[in-house]
Amino acid sequence: MSLVIRRAVAGDEQLVMGFVQALAEYEHLAGEVAADAAAIGRALFGDNPRVFCEIAEWNGQPAGFALWFYTFSTFVGRHGLYLEDLFVDPALRGRGIGKALLAELARRCVAEELGRLEWSVLDWNAPSIAFYKAQGAQMMDAWTTCRVAGPALARLAAAAATTEGAA
Repeated sequence: MSLVIRRAVAGDEQLVMGFVQALAEYEHLAGEVAADAAAIGRALFGDNPRVFCEIAEWNGQPAGFALWFYTFSTFVGRHGLYLEDLFVDPALRGRGIGKALLAELARRCVAEELGRLEWSVLDWNAPSIAFYKAQGAQMMDAWTTCRVAGPALARLAAAAATTEGAA
């Protein structure tokens, strides 16, 4: 049995989108997916990509992916990596594929002298939480993720326009 981790390349857009959709199904969030393969392609392979993707192949067949981007910590004073998505085909779990994807990102962090590898996990996802803890992950229970999107994002942006002349 062979496992290969490789960087996603142009032409992998539909493959990555398939993994995104499968992850959304697993997380009971399929209705939240607005992206399509073209958007994924622009983000990963456009003129100035700000997001990156590793593909896991098991015996030459796509098995999973890790989609990530660089962050920065003012506390550490260095960049880090944020793992946006990690997914392994359920039929191929238990073979070390998820661990290999995480290890590849950890290797990148060490090689680039990055300060952190971080990600989020849904609080109900006990199997993933146990897996992440087994890899040495610390659950950051004191932190709550905040998000502004859609109409709320537009309202917040409009508020900035009204305060520009107030200073």
